Amino acid sequence: MNIQLKKVHGSGNTFYLYEALYDEQFDFVKITKQLCHPSNDGGADGLLLVLPSSVADAKMRVINADGSEASMCGNGLRCVARYVCEKLNVDEAVMETMHACLKVKREASIFEQLPTYSVEISPISFELSSLPMKIDNKQQLCHEVIPALSKDIPFTAISVPNPHLIGIVGKEYIENTAHQQQLAAYLNSVNEYCPDGVNVSYVQPLSSEEIFVRTFERGVGFTNACGTAMTASALVASIEGYVTNNKVTVYNPGGFVQCEVSKTEDSWELSLIGNATVLGDYEFEIQGETIKLIHLHPAKEQIQYERCKTFVKDKIESFL
Repeated sequence: MNIQLKKVHGSGNTFYLYEALYDEQFDFVKITKQLCHPSNDGGADGLLLVLPSSVADAKMRVINADGSEASMCGNGLRCVARYVCEKLNVDEAVMETMHACLKVKREASIFEQLPTYSVEISPISFELSSLPMKIDNKQQLCHEVIPALSKDIPFTAISVPNPHLIGIVGKEYIENTAHQQQLAAYLNSVNEYCPDGVNVSYVQPLSSEEIFVRTFERGVGFTNACGTAMTASALVASIEGYVTNNKVTVYNPGGFVQCEVSKTEDSWELSLIGNATVLGDYEFEIQGETIKLIHLHPAKEQIQYERCKTFVKDKIESFL
């Protein structure tokens, strides 16, 4: 049997995208592991499934490269938003995710003519039980140094709804990844703090409206970008006063996004704005338990994104 997929990315966070008829149409965990292996055309960070929904315009599932399932993915949702909006010929839609139905919208390009979409990031919780995470008898962890994690990095724990540990750091921790690598690897193995693992992001404030974020993503490792991590980082930087604009530009190894942070009464509202780029159309043949690439039609959109990456690289070098 042959199947057609797209290869897409948001901020360099790369996925295969497949519109499925129903949840168990194939063994998607096994398929994802094969699709995402580096030997398969460079691999990918995961598989995005677009499914029918009874409560929204479509449903999104996210399967990580290791076969685990993420409750949400901001970068992936932008790519699914583009796919669904173009299919329905609309500028706005509602997407069903594991924990919430989220609004998505086509936006003006953030760089040259890059296709750009905004997606709602929700629900938001600072309760450690929502990650889950166990730190002494704490209910929350908000911008606090925990000696067992680091002697000088203040951390905040937040779920959006993916679990994130956000550390505000100086550039020495950005230039040298060793500490983040060691901590994240520990918290995503058997440990006493995060039984289900956690995404670990190190954040360097750059200006009153700009930050840099590098993320070790649960189930993936270091990624070019993680949408929910960038949004959570923008929120933490805003709460702690590192940025003062309600629209925060977030640079990352894969490019940049904009995060809108606003508060209404006692709740936060977050949206993630960035590219949704198609790398190509793929056709695979499923042969028993293996997948074989039989056709690839590359897209030309990545040419624009490479110029965006050059812009970001120059911007970051000016700060660092």
